[in-house]
Amino acid sequence: MLKGRLVLDCSNALGWLAGRMLGDLGAEVVKIDPPGADRSEARWLAYNINKRPLTLDLSTPAARASFDAMVADADMVIACLRPGHDGDLFDHERLSRINPQVITVAITAFGREGPRAGWRASDIELMAAGGAMSLAGEPGGMPLRVSEPQSCHWTGAQAAAGALLALNHRHLTGRGQLVDVSAQAAVVTALAHAPTFWDINRVEATRAGAFMTGRSVKGARYRVFWPCRDGHINFIIYGGVAGRRTNEQLVAWMRETGHELGALAGIDWARFDPTKTDQAQVDAIEAPMGRFFLTLKKREFLEGAHHREMLGYPVSTVADIADDPQLEARGFWQTAPGPDGRPVRHCGSFVIVDGQRPPLHAGGRRHEEK
Repeated sequence: MLKGRLVLDCSNALGWLAGRMLGDLGAEVVKIDPPGADRSEARWLAYNINKRPLTLDLSTPAARASFDAMVADADMVIACLRPGHDGDLFDHERLSRINPQVITVAITAFGREGPRAGWRASDIELMAAGGAMSLAGEPGGMPLRVSEPQSCHWTGAQAAAGALLALNHRHLTGRGQLVDVSAQAAVVTALAHAPTFWDINRVEATRAGAFMTGRSVKGARYRVFWPCRDGHINFIIYGGVAGRRTNEQLVAWMRETGHELGALAGIDWARFDPTKTDQAQVDAIEAPMGRFFLTLKKREFLEGAHHREMLGYPVSTVADIADDPQLEARGFWQTAPGPDGRPVRHCGSFVIVDGQRPPLHAGGRRHEEK
C-alpha cells in the first residue's frame, strides 16, 4: 500500500509504533538511532522489526548533512521532539526548504504549543495527565497505571493515522504538512465514553474496578469482569436485541447444565431494561451468573458463547494470545532473524492485503514466514 514511500524514523519509544505501522503497510522505514542505542532490547525489536536501522550522531555537522540529504528524498520524517534540543533539526519549515513535499510528524508529550509545550513526561505522567489513571482502579482507591506502558501505543497509532491523512492531502495538493501529535491528547482519545459523558451530561466517570457505571438511571453498577476456573471472562448484562439474545441464551445454558437460576428464572428479557434497574435487582441477577461462571474455563466459555451467539469473551493473558488458534490460522505470527541471527517470533503485520499478510523484514531485507 505504501510501497515506494521513504520514512525517516528518528523517534524514541513514544513514536516507534508509528514507524512500525507505516512499515507494515509497505513503506521503506529507516530507523535512525544515536550511537550506543540498544537494539537488542525486546521492545526495540518488536516495534522496529519492519525498519532498516541506521546509526547517526545528529549532533555532528557531518551526520546532519547526511540526514538532510536523505530528507530530500523522503516522504515523511517522524521525530519525538525534546524541548530545547531538537526544535531546529526537525523544524518543519527547515525540512520543507529541503523538500517541499515532506511530511513532518512531530511527537511531543503535550503538543508543540500551549503552556505545557516545553514539558517532558514519562508514561505514568502521560497516563495521569490524559485521564486514564482516574478511571483505573477500585472505587475510592488509588488511581492505577496499566503495568505495560500504554501511552506510546496510543500516541504511535495516532501519529500513523495523522501521517496517512497528510499523505492523502499531499496527493491532492502536492504539499507536505506538519502533523503535531500530543501524547496527552492521544491518551484522551483512548478513554472512549468518559469525555462524552462529561460533554453531554456533565457526569464525571469514576473508577469502578471490575464494574461499569453510568448504564442505569438509578445508579446501579454492572459487573464486567468475572472470575472463572482459570482466569477471568468479560461479560455484562445488556439490553436491546443483542442483549436479549445473550441473556436468554445464558439462562438456557445454565438451565441445561443444572445450575440454580435464582432471580434469572422470572425475567422477561423482551421487556428487561438495564437502564431502570436498581442495585438490589442487579445483585440478585448477577449472583447466580457468578456461580455459573466459576464452573467454566475461559475456552469453554468462549466456545459455548460462540455456539449460542452470545456477547462475551475471555480475558486473554499474553500466554493465551501466543496460543490463540485464530491468530495462528491467520498467519499472524512470523519469524525474522534476531541480532544474533537466530529466528525470533514476532507479531506480523497488522493488515492482510489482497489475501496476503506482508512479510516482515529486518535490516532492509524481507523474510518470509518460516
